[in-house]
Amino acid sequence: MKIKNIYKYLAVTMTTLLAVGCSDYLEEKPFSQLAPENFLKTKEGIESLMGAAYANASNMVSNNSIYVFAADEWITDFAYQSGDGVNATALQYINFTWDASIGLLQGESWDYPYRAIRDANLILENLDELEVSESLKTIYRAEARFIRATSYIKLFWKFGPVPLRTSTEDEVQLPRASTEELTNFIETELIAALADLPAPGQEANYSRAHKAAAQGWLSNFYLNNKDWQKSADFAKQIMDQWNYDLFPVYEDLFKVENERNSEYIWVRPAKTSADRRASNSWMNTAFPIGFASDPRTGLQYSNAWRNWPNEFRIRDKFYFSFGENDKRRDLILHEYINTDGNLISLLDEVDNTRSFKYWPDPEGVNASFGNDIPEIRYAEILLNRAESLNELSGPNQESIDLINKVRSRAGIVTPLKLSDFSSKEDLRMHVLDERGWEFYSEGKRRLDLIRMDKLVEFAHARGATNAKPFHRLYPIPFATMDANPLLTQNEGY
Repeated sequence: MKIKNIYKYLAVTMTTLLAVGCSDYLEEKPFSQLAPENFLKTKEGIESLMGAAYANASNMVSNNSIYVFAADEWITDFAYQSGDGVNATALQYINFTWDASIGLLQGESWDYPYRAIRDANLILENLDELEVSESLKTIYRAEARFIRATSYIKLFWKFGPVPLRTSTEDEVQLPRASTEELTNFIETELIAALADLPAPGQEANYSRAHKAAAQGWLSNFYLNNKDWQKSADFAKQIMDQWNYDLFPVYEDLFKVENERNSEYIWVRPAKTSADRRASNSWMNTAFPIGFASDPRTGLQYSNAWRNWPNEFRIRDKFYFSFGENDKRRDLILHEYINTDGNLISLLDEVDNTRSFKYWPDPEGVNASFGNDIPEIRYAEILLNRAESLNELSGPNQESIDLINKVRSRAGIVTPLKLSDFSSKEDLRMHVLDERGWEFYSEGKRRLDLIRMDKLVEFAHARGATNAKPFHRLYPIPFATMDANPLLTQNEGY
């Protein structure tokens, strides 16, 4: 059976539910633009499907933070976890004992990107008959290609080459593409999308694709493929063409009231929602037991929030790695006042400080907060170029200047000097440190460690001796392997 037949059935079912009225619907013809044969010929139909594509691409329809990227940080030198039913899964990541049966790999890591790819393919296949202007069709096409390409990037970074689906006419069972096929497709798609996407600020709605977002994804994609010149070039395009800048106060950058700022290039948008879908539920895993207030800021715990027994924690070695005056550490809670009025030090227990990066939304309800989660920030663009230039030619003044911009925003008054670094390796390791201090709790550390060949070394250093080179990729989920005999599993699993 071809996938397209399944999609047609689902479209008919959905459209029928929207179009019909009372119990005698079987006796009526749906004289409506929402009739199955017309649904994707209308702007309303394409916009609805585009919204679903964006939602799946950002995983907005699941827990919008805690299991999408937190698991990638459990395997690094940043993060730890304790408590609740998720602990059994977390320990597999922490100890490098995961296998293809872990549910997070199937749902959050595999299924949602492929749903976005499915939606993008459907959009692209229906644009010729869409009853709108050619200019709008061009933008829709660029958005769909952007969504499809970035979804494949996420799959590639976790699993390596995966089946390449570019049409709903594809067979249900496909073999994996080669690395060259997939990376060429991603590059071609994003560059094509870049040409037709609107400039940042001109997109139809906040959090829809624009040129700077495509440039940012290309810079990150090339960086992790070690195509240093292209990564540096696309970073420079963003720096030269648009008006992005570092937000003045790091501690306030991630607060819900500041989320539409000049530093955020691409985000996973979140909103307060009673059922947690489309929301950011990070803080419910960050509050320590019995948290009542933060003595440093005066933050008071709200009875509208929830404090889960699932506790995400920061490792002590990382906490103490910050410089004394580095304000980025201020968003890691190290002490609090509990409900009995006692001052509790989280440093009294090993690996127990907490990331409060996604500062509690004052309007948050239960496990639902509205803080957008950044996927690409201007600070990353600066550090991408700094790293790439170092890899191309060793320590250089431009790289030092770019790093110092990020450090200055963090309150560090003593700038780095070019003479501080005698080799490419020296500056590379400083960039790794700098990215850690800047991007903790943003899901970037796994790729940084893999790119710099430190994932296994750092795991062994903290006692995770099961870590092996093959752990740079996750296994293809068991259910997917079981359903598709043409797939081959990643090495080591």
